[in-house]
Amino acid sequence: MKKIAFVILLSSFFNLGAREIEYQCNPDKLATDCIPKLSEGFNFLKSYKVDGVSKDKVEYSYVFMKGTQYMINLCAGGTNTDGIVVSILDKDRNKVASSKINGQFVTAINYPCNASGIYYIQYTFDEPSSHCGGSALGFKR
Repeated sequence: MKKIAFVILLSSFFNLGAREIEYQCNPDKLATDCIPKLSEGFNFLKSYKVDGVSKDKVEYSYVFMKGTQYMINLCAGGTNTDGIVVSILDKDRNKVASSKINGQFVTAINYPCNASGIYYIQYTFDEPSSHCGGSALGFKR
């Protein structure tokens, strides 16, 4: 009887571990999946991992060039953006573009750069089911 109880207990731990692995964040895969989703005419620059499981925001910086159009798209494990919002902030940290427009989430933003310099790509979370996603940055002139 003790052996049966031990086998049942051991198998339940393995099942619990398998479920936990199934629900872990995989931002590398999501970022890679985002690359081919850039609109036609945009050249891939960089992918970003959005692993904000223990954070309120995830932020990266990138130098944008005047006269260049940039596109940032989002990929999430849930529906569309799953509550992940990407914003572009200028050097003074003023928001110049966002994927949340009038309370609606869009999967990509397009930003025509009017001034060269450092820009911040910021990911925040608006009631997502997880804080996990990926993103790709592309450009065209």
